[in-house]
Amino acid sequence: MKLVVLDRDGVINRDSSAYIKGPGEWEPLPGSLDAIARLTARGFTVVVCTNQSGLARGLFDTADLARIHGRMDSAVRAAGGRLSGIYVCPHGPDDGCRCRKPESGLLEAVGRRLGVSLAGVPVIGDSARDLEAARRAGARPILVLTGNGRRTLAAGNAAGIEHYTDLSAAVDQLIEEAGNVDSEAP
Repeated sequence: MKLVVLDRDGVINRDSSAYIKGPGEWEPLPGSLDAIARLTARGFTVVVCTNQSGLARGLFDTADLARIHGRMDSAVRAAGGRLSGIYVCPHGPDDGCRCRKPESGLLEAVGRRLGVSLAGVPVIGDSARDLEAARRAGARPILVLTGNGRRTLAAGNAAGIEHYTDLSAAVDQLIEEAGNVDSEAP
């Protein structure tokens, strides 16, 4: 299985310091839906892992989140892509859970659910917590410079981590690598 894990806010859609609280606030970043469609067309399994502390903060409820994710899923499908799962940490930063990135619990849940090792699996995010969760899970952290990515890079939180201007550029690299691997197969 060729698996790719994406963060949501700042990678697929515009981020907001006031949180994305409803489907009307969800706005895809340029090229992100096409990038997911290209991964799907090349046989990648694409899942989303996202911290959503707005739930714990009471800014929106699970029904609102389901509508947001319904809109995202519909937009991805309309572009020709497919999300094979959306994994959510609903906890706040002080709740001490194992699923909130930078902890690796959410990523580990993906591995258990899909029955795969996360070793070397690309995890694409825009923040230090995404990169750290990937490291802790033994995955391949990849930074995009959308969302909080430029600040993450400027703060020195991505030393030695590959980075790309956006999801589309990261996907170009993954597809190129997959093509090289496919061409080496007997």
